[in-house]
Amino acid sequence: MRHTPTIWQTLLWVVLPYLVLLVFVLGHVWRYRYDKFGWTTRSSQLYENRLLRIGSPVFHFGILLVLAGHIGGLIVPKTWTEAAGIGEHTYHVTAVALGTAAGVCTLGGLAVLVHRRRTVGPVLSATTRNDKAMYLSLTTTIALGLAATVVANLVGEGYDYRSTISPWFRSLFVLHPDPQLMSGAPVLFQLHAVSALLLFAFWPFTRLVHMLTAPVGYLWRPYIVYRTREPGLGTRAPRRGWGGAP
Repeated sequence: MRHTPTIWQTLLWVVLPYLVLLVFVLGHVWRYRYDKFGWTTRSSQLYENRLLRIGSPVFHFGILLVLAGHIGGLIVPKTWTEAAGIGEHTYHVTAVALGTAAGVCTLGGLAVLVHRRRTVGPVLSATTRNDKAMYLSLTTTIALGLAATVVANLVGEGYDYRSTISPWFRSLFVLHPDPQLMSGAPVLFQLHAVSALLLFAFWPFTRLVHMLTAPVGYLWRPYIVYRTREPGLGTRAPRRGWGGAP
């Protein structure tokens, strides 16, 4: 028997997601129109390269796996994977193993990047308050997601989020949200969802905007020609007289 959603359930699982989606879309439009030259990662590679070469690939590899796992788990219905011959047990074991590995890689790479920003003087000087807030929000979201996976599936008896969280997520995009589906999820999953929503609301105003940009124009832009300045080019012999006499 279904009950009428409470005001908090409606605010958290209906109002907040649509508000975040609105801020996410309009925020990127505003950022591109009024801060086009700030649409960048503000790379600090010139300041330090050794730790960056370790932390950045590990973080980006992990975050791509996390993104792929969320797309598969939240968007693809259970009936589709079952129709493809992937049983619930196989899917569950694979998802938990890859999700845990991806979370560990992402947090490990992020830890190296944060350590680099805290210990390398020039990089720390180039780190803004916005960057610090972004790192805190990103770390919280990833840590909560990893904790939810470990506690529910490796410590607990397991939790099938595709029967509650996934239908709730898809219901938002068909404009028929069902907040009670999300309200029955474990607390860690709920905290992870709220932190992710807040991160996406903050996203357009941080350096994370670079994830939505690919340098496709590089494929057809004209070559940039560099010429070496010849010795003495642009100079002339000093004139004799009052102004140039040795």
